[in-house]
Amino acid sequence: MHCGCARPRRHAAGPHATSSDSSESALAVPSAAASTFVALRHRNFRLLWLGQLVSMSGTMMQGAAILWHMSLLAPPGWKALSLGLVGLARLGPILVFGLWSGVVADAVDRRKLMLLAQVVMMLAATILALVTAAGLAKAWVILLIAGVGAAAGAADGPARQALLPSLVPREHLPNAISLNSIVFQAASVLGPAIAGVLLATTGVATVYALNALSFLATISALLQMRDLPPTHRAGRGAISLRSLGEGLRFVFGTPLLRATLLLDGIATFFCSATALLPLFAQDVIRVSANGYGWLYAAPSIGAVIASALMIRLAGRIRRRGVVLVWAVAVYGLATVLFGMSRTFWPMFLALAISGSADTVSAVLRNIVRQFETPDHLRGRMVGISMLFFMGGPQLGEFESGLVAQWLGASVAVVVGGIASLLTTGWIAWRSPALRAYRREN
Repeated sequence: MHCGCARPRRHAAGPHATSSDSSESALAVPSAAASTFVALRHRNFRLLWLGQLVSMSGTMMQGAAILWHMSLLAPPGWKALSLGLVGLARLGPILVFGLWSGVVADAVDRRKLMLLAQVVMMLAATILALVTAAGLAKAWVILLIAGVGAAAGAADGPARQALLPSLVPREHLPNAISLNSIVFQAASVLGPAIAGVLLATTGVATVYALNALSFLATISALLQMRDLPPTHRAGRGAISLRSLGEGLRFVFGTPLLRATLLLDGIATFFCSATALLPLFAQDVIRVSANGYGWLYAAPSIGAVIASALMIRLAGRIRRRGVVLVWAVAVYGLATVLFGMSRTFWPMFLALAISGSADTVSAVLRNIVRQFETPDHLRGRMVGISMLFFMGGPQLGEFESGLVAQWLGASVAVVVGGIASLLTTGWIAWRSPALRAYRREN
């Protein structure tokens, strides 16, 4: 992947070319830095990237706060199951809206669909803050609002990822995917860390309110975009069962895409340690809300380091399939180590390693999917993928809660990590296309 000059050449493959090239800023930066952050030279991508940094930080704050809030509201002896219900509450909307949001993203203006989803998520966070501040927050209310937010997120994901190739040219797409990963992981560090401080000093209502405000950053970025390429509506599918079926046949009929989905869903289903973090923080190592916030952020601290490396390396890794498989295997092994730990720092380190490995695999999975999917099917591909990369972990959270309620949190995490290792090996063995996948020459 070359770094490009101030105005990178356009590719004939229309969907990857972007008219936002005319608004790029000609920053005088060293060539190494230009190569590392080349996607940020495109104005529309830069706007979305910065907006997502703010709004995702708020989302991660709220994710940590909801788990903590639910653990406090849980009846005595039912804390683990209550935490598992958070994942179940989010799973339903993802299953219902995930597939169809991908169909919609291939049929309408993706930027406008993102705007609508962001507004709905902002309203959900606002209601959650008001209800909590008024002292009316019950477990079922939190679960209901979390479900609404998950439904809006299910619409946002396909639109956002399908929009990405319209913001940068094809040769800069791996860099853009890596930069998206680092902004997500940076938010995952900042959000829980800030949430831990706020939970200890002000309370959960403040966290929910700040999350609501954070959505204004992405909304503003979307409104400021200009010179987006035309949507070519004539080539887009209708919102219909036939369009959905076309997407399903393409994704599951492509061995390489099918293998990445299985790694996303089956392997990560068993590794849902984050959902049980309040149990480990409160009952195993007995740390404060601030310590919980840092544990919650630990995977993302490791992920930020991995993301920084992937910005430079993602376009250079040749045996992408093999590296992807090993990254998922390390993720499962780190989960086992976390479940076996009994003090803060070993837990923190294991979580950081899991975050690093997960980031490497996520970047490579996204590169595979974006490069192997034509633009007119990209929204449906992301929507179907969402059932695995979001639905799998959410269902896994419920499974972890059930097992932890029965056998204890540590056993649930260790057994889950071992199961992830076994399923990863099985998927790799059954997927020669994945093992053979290499970088484009």
